[in-house]
Amino acid sequence: MASYLQIADDEKGYNLDLFCVPRHYEKDLDKVIIPHGLIMDRTERLARDIVRDMGAHHIVALCVLKGGYKFFADLLDYIKMLNQNNDKSVPLTVDFIRVKSYCNDKSTNNVKVIGGDDLSSLSGKDIVETGRTMQTLLSLLSESRPKMVKVVSLLVKRTPRSSGYRPDYIGFEVPDAFLVGYALDYNEYFRDLSHICILNDEAKEKYRV
Repeated sequence: MASYLQIADDEKGYNLDLFCVPRHYEKDLDKVIIPHGLIMDRTERLARDIVRDMGAHHIVALCVLKGGYKFFADLLDYIKMLNQNNDKSVPLTVDFIRVKSYCNDKSTNNVKVIGGDDLSSLSGKDIVETGRTMQTLLSLLSESRPKMVKVVSLLVKRTPRSSGYRPDYIGFEVPDAFLVGYALDYNEYFRDLSHICILNDEAKEKYRV
């Protein structure tokens, strides 16, 4: 079973005044729940675990856009650092795919794959995938017959709506709250926020489409 850092349901989080938060978002957030520094430390450890487990396999790192791009970039930076400074290294190439499943703060239960290269190019490859909406995407990937697929997710939410699916690598298990920041958005806002924060109800109305 994947190890992870658990953020409790009653986690008080951190006051926004203690961190650098863009002024245009100050009234939209309840609290910082995962500071940027903690995200980076946990991501570094995930990179180490992946390099340890994958051996010398050629990895195609597939980023799920848009919410996964920041985590993906930081994770790859740590893997590259390990490749440069260790006797053991992992051959690595990258690819991208975009999925959309949310409207406002609700999941539509309809995962749309938008853009991306022809997935048949992944045939016979080892894939490490980063993102949030997995089961539909995993089904699509299986059609291309990759040798192995491993999923890395920064966040897994505790929610009764969960299908029960768990990624192979998990950064944090978090409460059932709407989280933004570190490239996670609400209708395209908040991707430019460094920390992961809880969105307040007033902001959900303010940025609703």
